[in-house]
Amino acid sequence: MSTDNLLSLKDDMVAFIEGHGMQRLPGYVTEDIPSVLWESKGNPDAWKDFVEMAKHVGAPFITFSDMTLESEDLDALIEEAGEMNFPDEEAAELVEAQWLRKYTGMIGYIQLGFVYQGIAFLHETTTEWYERFQSLMEDLDSIHDIVIDDSHRRDDEEDN
Repeated sequence: MSTDNLLSLKDDMVAFIEGHGMQRLPGYVTEDIPSVLWESKGNPDAWKDFVEMAKHVGAPFITFSDMTLESEDLDALIEEAGEMNFPDEEAAELVEAQWLRKYTGMIGYIQLGFVYQGIAFLHETTTEWYERFQSLMEDLDSIHDIVIDDSHRRDDEEDN
């Protein structure tokens, strides 16, 4: 998707879902739920086909979740990136986290879902900046896990 803010798309989705007489359930389907991800194949209107499929199979509702980049979340990410790279203020993670500041308050991710025969079917729309945000969070988490794991090993070695 070429836009940086999915707010107008969210409004379109809400109107389309309600126009089909369907209800929205505010909820996010996590990765630990058996699911099938809808393949959009570059079609920006694939979400409409997804909603129509949900209606066709008789889904009683569509789950609807969106993510807005909150300044508190970004501040925490910048702080963690700074701590991981101290004293290097030009570290790639820190620079990228600060670059994301211009997207504060914007919607970067929308997930639609419905359940059919025990499987969650999902449609996800993301922006490039949201994908970078997620990737940066995962990178910092993995670095943090390595540092914590290494310190536990040293503590274990000192106890012996």
